Amino acid sequence: MASTNPPPSPTHSPTHSGTDAVMAALDAAAAIERRLAGGITLIKGISFAEYRLLDALARSPQSRASRVALAEQVHLSASGVTRALKPLEKLGFVTTERNERDARQALAVLTAHGRELIADARGVVDDTVSALYDEAGSDEADCLAAAATLRSLSRA
Repeated sequence: MASTNPPPSPTHSPTHSGTDAVMAALDAAAAIERRLAGGITLIKGISFAEYRLLDALARSPQSRASRVALAEQVHLSASGVTRALKPLEKLGFVTTERNERDARQALAVLTAHGRELIADARGVVDDTVSALYDEAGSDEADCLAAAATLRSLSRA
């Protein structure tokens, strides 16, 4: 007996070209991240992941945040953030502000040394991004439109 089920709807199954487009976007993002990471690591001696963590902390109110809040911002687990912050703390870029009543509410705090590093590192990132725009013949509006599309795909 032959099946009478209709073929799957194209909206529920990505086409090869749709998959290729997403894979191309991921490849492009990885290439951009490698380029940004190279500049940061070479000039400032921190990884791009560390830069993103310090940048998120610098953008937090009073440059302090819980590990959970940082984890949400940089897309890591809270334990991953804790592991990443340890060497940054040893280098004097971050301190931990402990809550005497509840250890789970400890806050990471950017130090003056950390603020100086992130300000310098942002300059490196800004220069690299400007070079990328120039090379691509593109601008911030194009990038923001692409980012909005990728964000909507990530929530689908």
